[in-house]
Amino acid sequence: MNKIIAGVIAALFLASGVAVAADTGPASIVLKAKNGNVTFPHHAHQERLKGDCKLCHGAMTGGKIAGFAETVDKTKAHGLCHTCHKKEGKGPVAKCGECHKKA
Repeated sequence: MNKIIAGVIAALFLASGVAVAADTGPASIVLKAKNGNVTFPHHAHQERLKGDCKLCHGAMTGGKIAGFAETVDKTKAHGLCHTCHKKEGKGPVAKCGECHKKA
């Protein structure tokens, strides 16, 4: 009886993991900013980071990132995005207009 219960629990656990892994979020996200909105290519970053959500989100489950609400916290965004772009030697870092686009 205990083996059956353990098997059912294991199956539910594995199924929930697959459901979380399948939720890749939106293809892109528009982050509102005072000096022009930033369109963040979410799926492209997921591919580049090989699905390691915790690098940005702090957890493999993804979800909202602190400081990235209706209006993005400039210090938080530059600390996370700009710093990573410099470290990786990829992505825009030289001019504000490379990310920020006026409507």
